Amino acid sequence: MNCLFYKYLYMKRIVSVFVFILISFCVFAQNVQINTLTENEKKEGWRLLFNGKNFNGWKTFQGKEITGWKVIDGVLNNSGIGSDHGGDIVTREKFQNFELYVEWKIASQSNSGIFYHVNEKIGKAIYETGPEYQLIDDKGWPTKLHDNQYSGANYGMHAPKNAVVKNLDEWNQTRIVVDGTHVQHFLNGVKVVDYQLWDADWKSRKENGKWNDYPYYGMAKKGQIGLQDHGGLAQFRNIKLKEIK
Repeated sequence: MNCLFYKYLYMKRIVSVFVFILISFCVFAQNVQINTLTENEKKEGWRLLFNGKNFNGWKTFQGKEITGWKVIDGVLNNSGIGSDHGGDIVTREKFQNFELYVEWKIASQSNSGIFYHVNEKIGKAIYETGPEYQLIDDKGWPTKLHDNQYSGANYGMHAPKNAVVKNLDEWNQTRIVVDGTHVQHFLNGVKVVDYQLWDADWKSRKENGKWNDYPYYGMAKKGQIGLQDHGGLAQFRNIKLKEIK
């Protein structure tokens, strides 16, 4: 009888500890705030490009009014029905050397991108000047993709290596580092692209690929950050940047 009683107490204690851990985890998850900076990040020079509330600091590519995009529960959502000349948005400020961090999700069979060094005074579309960090439903896209069209790629130029995209209902983490001519793409903590702007290899890829007919593609040394409203729903949060000086 005593043995059974002690076993009962032991099991009760284990269950209590498990419940406490579960409750603590749920409370922690609820208290995790998005679109904020830690004190260390502030000291390191990080700044938010999206405040989680409105479009302050953003504009439509080539100055049109922002339409279609919505901020819902701190998440930036594109219209989901964009096209080549849709409602792509860009920062009002220009950046040269920087580290950019973005969290994103994309819907089934959807396609979007993150642009940098955008020059909106040239051309009719955002991709005519700014290199693109590709975002796409790698597994569910209905047609065959080229190697340089998968998520994390320098779209149309450099294929990602060792890239692993999360499930559609999970947030991916992207980092783009531009330091002089050196550019690196990271996806979920793994470096997937590494290249040098304007070197012989870069020029060869441009001249023999998709961007041969776009003379200003990738030529700007400074420009805006852009988010694409291209085809299907894409969602963004925790967009922050640290300039490299």
